[in-house]
Amino acid sequence: MKIGSVTLKNNVFLAPMAGVSDLAFRIICDRFGAGLSYTEMVSAKALSFADKKTNTLMQTDELPTAVQLFGSDADIMASAVPEVEKHGLFTDINMGCPAPKIAGNGEGSALMRDLSKAERIIGSVCDKASKPVTVKMRSGWDSKHINAVELARIAENCGVSAITVHGRTREQYYSGRADRGIIRDVVNAVSVPVIANGDIFCAEDAKAMLDETGAAAVMIGRGSQGNPWIFRQISEYFESGRVETVPTPEERIKMAIEHITLLCSLKGEYRGIREARKHASWYIKGIKGAAQLRNKINSATTLAEMEDTLSKLL
Repeated sequence: MKIGSVTLKNNVFLAPMAGVSDLAFRIICDRFGAGLSYTEMVSAKALSFADKKTNTLMQTDELPTAVQLFGSDADIMASAVPEVEKHGLFTDINMGCPAPKIAGNGEGSALMRDLSKAERIIGSVCDKASKPVTVKMRSGWDSKHINAVELARIAENCGVSAITVHGRTREQYYSGRADRGIIRDVVNAVSVPVIANGDIFCAEDAKAMLDETGAAAVMIGRGSQGNPWIFRQISEYFESGRVETVPTPEERIKMAIEHITLLCSLKGEYRGIREARKHASWYIKGIKGAAQLRNKINSATTLAEMEDTLSKLL
């Protein structure tokens, strides 16, 4: 799989997810076979102020990583590109985030309501970049404004190397079903690789997404939460039509502990444990006795306490 000049080991990618796809999670997903991982959203405006926390978001540990950049000012977005390129293989422009604090500020998916502004941003970023540029979008703002094809054509004309489409509108957030038809329409409208995103929770979903859309790659978001094995499972299914990697409850619990330990080592115990609570709950979902421990997980304040709580499930 190639995106511009960048060659990747496969076409199964980890999505950018705020508060989720940090360095710890990207390290684990890489181990299980993610061909590319995206950082959490990075603010172009914060980069312009040399914000230390923002630079931390771009840590890659030499993993194959794209840095996702968001903003609504073309000049500020372009000025951030050199800093982004110090860290990632390429710059991904966020035009799909539905969160009110992002879209309400005219950023993320709100840019799908103003294609002239979107074009200025993409063009400015591409003009400044020495590495590939990609863009991630939704199908549109709402059901009356489905314009992913139009924005994709604009993006291609500006010089992007790939386009990711989440088959939902901003209005839908994550409700309903992702529309594979609009992803297929984008594939047919542009010549650059299209990455398909939305409702991929197992290997069969990934295969169906590629078959039905003709996309070049799949991007996994919520399906990877507490389940980094999904990357290996999808690759196995693509190669042989079978999934051979099925983690046992014990393996899931041990991976949760490993993930939490890594988080604490990278971010410190105080912050790491608090950010780990959601990951722990995802890893143990459905395991017998997990529901009874959820309150203890959500109130844990030390690594030892979290390990002790999770070990009760072994």
